[in-house]
Amino acid sequence: MSRLRARTWQRRPVSLTPLIDIIFLLLLFFMLSSTFTRFAELPLQNAGGGAGAGATPLFLQLGPETVTLNGEAMALDTLPAALAPLEAEAEGADGVLLVTLSGEVTSQRLVDLLVALRAAPWLTVSVLG
Repeated sequence: MSRLRARTWQRRPVSLTPLIDIIFLLLLFFMLSSTFTRFAELPLQNAGGGAGAGATPLFLQLGPETVTLNGEAMALDTLPAALAPLEAEAEGADGVLLVTLSGEVTSQRLVDLLVALRAAPWLTVSVLG
């Protein structure tokens, strides 16, 4: 008769090499799939404090489909050209532009306006709530 031997289990040492490889691959994946750059920075100011003495503020009303500068309707892409003659009237002083929102204006529409106003660095833009 054959004898049955009881098998004794020996614990094998765990190799950490595959675990380190997996962690490295995950780290590489997350580094390549994320972005570290800012797309755009828009400086915003509260509508507080008074304008300088003698500075006449400009009024811009932003609607979902319309832009009105001092009562004149215009397209958003023509706004920098409409502001150019007003810079000469400011005579080197900083101008104040008060922006009001009318209707259901989306945040993207407001960002588009603020990006268009970058063409006029002489303006201090205040968004009224």
